[in-house]
Amino acid sequence: MKINKEMTFAEVLNVSPDSAKIMFEYGLHCIGCHLSPYETVDQGGKAHGLTDEQITEMVEKINKIIEK
Repeated sequence: MKINKEMTFAEVLNVSPDSAKIMFEYGLHCIGCHLSPYETVDQGGKAHGLTDEQITEMVEKINKIIEK
């Protein structure tokens, strides 16, 4: 199952717990700090100052580890 930026953090972590490592690389180190695990990857990325391109790149990297 691939993930997308409209999925919540909780959904992404359920699909791939290893995705937290990639999110950390993009500055989403505080998954759960002031962001709800029910916010989408897109919302959380933007709240942390990521561009649309960076969010898309992060999602693609997560999908690569899921495919393995």
